[in-house]
Amino acid sequence: MPIPDTRFLLRPFSIVIYPFWTLLAFFYRHSPLRFLSLTLQPLFGLRNTTDIDPETPEPASTNNMSAKKKIAIMTSGGDSPGMNGVVRACVRMAIHMGCDAYCIYEGYEGLVRGGDLIRKMSWYDVRGWLSEGGTLIGTARCMAFFERAGRVAAAKNMILHGIDALIICGGDGSLTGADRFRAEWPSLLDELVANGEFTTQELQPFRHLNIVGLVGSIDNDLSGTDATIGCYSALARICYAIDLIEATASSHSRAFVVEVMGRHCGWLALMAGVATGADFIFIPEKPREDNWREEMCSIVEHHRKIGKRKTIVIIAEGALDREGNKITPTMVKDLLADKDGLGLDTRITTLGHVQRGGTAVAYDRMLATLQGVEAVKAVLEATPETKTCVIAITENKIVRKPLMEAVQDTKKVARAIERQDFEEAMSLRDAEFSEQYKSFMMTTAVQVDQELLLPEKERMRIGFINVGAPAGGMNAAVRAGVAYCLSRGHEPMAIYNGFAGFARHHADNPGAVRPFNWLEVDGWASKGGSEIGTNRELPSESGMETIANLIEQFKFDALFLIGGFEAFHAVSQLRKARDQYPSLCIPMTLLPATISNNVPGTEYSLGSDTCLNELVEYCDKIKQSASATRRRVFVIETQGGRSGYVATLGGLGVGASAVYTPEEGVSLDMLAADVRHLKTVFAHDQGQSRAGRLILINEKASKVYNARLIADILREESHGRFESREGIPGHMQQGGVPSPMDRCRAVRLAIRCIQHLEQFGRNVHNRVKVDPMSTTVIGIKGASVVFTPVKQVEEEETDWPNRRPKAAYWLGMKEIVDVLGGRPKYEHPEADLTGIKAKDVKRGIVAP
Repeated sequence: MPIPDTRFLLRPFSIVIYPFWTLLAFFYRHSPLRFLSLTLQPLFGLRNTTDIDPETPEPASTNNMSAKKKIAIMTSGGDSPGMNGVVRACVRMAIHMGCDAYCIYEGYEGLVRGGDLIRKMSWYDVRGWLSEGGTLIGTARCMAFFERAGRVAAAKNMILHGIDALIICGGDGSLTGADRFRAEWPSLLDELVANGEFTTQELQPFRHLNIVGLVGSIDNDLSGTDATIGCYSALARICYAIDLIEATASSHSRAFVVEVMGRHCGWLALMAGVATGADFIFIPEKPREDNWREEMCSIVEHHRKIGKRKTIVIIAEGALDREGNKITPTMVKDLLADKDGLGLDTRITTLGHVQRGGTAVAYDRMLATLQGVEAVKAVLEATPETKTCVIAITENKIVRKPLMEAVQDTKKVARAIERQDFEEAMSLRDAEFSEQYKSFMMTTAVQVDQELLLPEKERMRIGFINVGAPAGGMNAAVRAGVAYCLSRGHEPMAIYNGFAGFARHHADNPGAVRPFNWLEVDGWASKGGSEIGTNRELPSESGMETIANLIEQFKFDALFLIGGFEAFHAVSQLRKARDQYPSLCIPMTLLPATISNNVPGTEYSLGSDTCLNELVEYCDKIKQSASATRRRVFVIETQGGRSGYVATLGGLGVGASAVYTPEEGVSLDMLAADVRHLKTVFAHDQGQSRAGRLILINEKASKVYNARLIADILREESHGRFESREGIPGHMQQGGVPSPMDRCRAVRLAIRCIQHLEQFGRNVHNRVKVDPMSTTVIGIKGASVVFTPVKQVEEEETDWPNRRPKAAYWLGMKEIVDVLGGRPKYEHPEADLTGIKAKDVKRGIVAP
């Protein structure tokens, strides 16, 4: 079908000004010459560049599919940030795989009504969707779909459009409806034949319906996945609001009761409590004991006695007591304000739908994109015997799980709460949920529960030291570690300003080594940077003998390090020096914290999520500027050392046109290919909005090609067809308020670290010397949180020259960035020759 002249659409009066060219275009599009050219193109392998989107990549292999598959994408249920990212990923991945992509507008309502609510999507249609909140294809309640007649109509509409595969992003109710629709599909087709709507032969290609589900829910209430699309964005809104509330609460010495969403799931309330250091929380799965009023008042009173000026209580909307009676914010407020009790000036804040709105944070964009890509693959790989699956994430792994098993497990939680079997309700949540609840109780009831204290002989003196650049979550980790130590009777000691401060300022007044003040530390949960300071200096640079003597002088029984690659290097040096300095024979553990996420032994480092949020927010604003001027490219330089993690994940979150990383390198051929691609894209954009482009380059991707030079090359080679600018966010990627994910993981992992050190106890020099687990790195690997011996990590997992791990789980994501960005294939840079071979090649002794 000929494409109409777009000048009629964009400039309707141009025919008056340019009659000759308009008439010429009209006659060409309707002439035999046009028909002949379209006929000859396939014979000579030519492409009609006027009838395609220039950004659409060549289709990948469709696995010998005989017919072009048509895949529909739909959002349903409550909206959540990240849904637009799902739609974008599904549409573009489907087109990349050689399929037709459709969007069903208004959820199940659109499926039942059909017509223009089911629309074929092009590559360009979803440009710019990553940064949009809510769902741009809409969602609506549909009572008609609950009736058989509604599902028959839905089946008819799908067949009329040739659709036999459906991807649905929604909550458990929406996904349950989808599974039922698939189960009834054969009988629905039979009914359509019986009604005379289609013949049996016409329906033969549609005998099997494949459905894949993705969970879009801010409550994070589906069992079997660590996170649902939108939950971390909602948590960010809550934590941001509470951070603001804390300022006025402290100013007036007030108490605030904050109500958050969560009818049957307390994930938001729990994680917000952990991330903000709240005084008390109420969640549906774990009601307080029968005396919840006394318990809350006791904890709040203790906090006030030690000098705390603010009180924050977070309550989920589905909070209950042990008898199943609802606990309301008003009840909590009245108790805190009771003149015969605490008598606190108390306010209630109900956040409501502000939790649901706004753009998605970096993690939800990444999750939506990766799950959307996996959903398309799952649809194409499914057979008639394949069970309906849901795409989930377990730690850092995207996995497929049986949909109805996950839904049934989710419903079991609600039923357990209804029958007041709260132990089962907690057991049905994932391990992280239970662990975070214990972590919260440990950090909020510091020195309240005397039963947690260890015997005097088992109590340890533990040194806390930050090494390397600051990273979001460092303070939250220190706070959690100190809270655990105080609750168990240990003595946590701060070592200020890293090994440099330890070596040169230990004798100052006040010295670099001093005990923590819990009242001060308790307020560190939401603070960025490092309150005890940090420094890149290594023990060898400070003087290994000096450090060993100081550890003996201050009688440390263990050392807890938080930091990046420098901290890892420091632990390595301390371990190797044990034979020479016996005082170093104490247990040590490292909690990785660096925006670069380049510490071996883990797939995740504290601060990396905060960095990505800052980078994505920066890029969204830059892209808005680029789009406003229509034809402009911004080349953004990211931090990350010689690890391309930040650039790659940032590119995934902002929809970059290209990403340059140290792992791959940069070459003239790559730049030339990208220049040609940008020329083609801008030549066909017809001045539409959202036409700005971003390129992300890691600060050490190349020794020659930096952001400014690449921007200059693009500007020069564009020959006036588009503009280019460079943008360098710099150290703002390290700063800012830590993200809720970094805060929550900091608490969980820090407590794990102190528990690990606690297992060794005091005066264990001989055991430490032979036990490889005495120097460890805690990390997330695959689906587990593990401690790995530093010796093993040094020898097997570390790329020392490049200061990064030898392998990284995220490397494959760069291909997804390229595919979804429409980047054409290019020649990869040649590997650098090194050593003797490089010298011989230069001398002409051997062939290159």
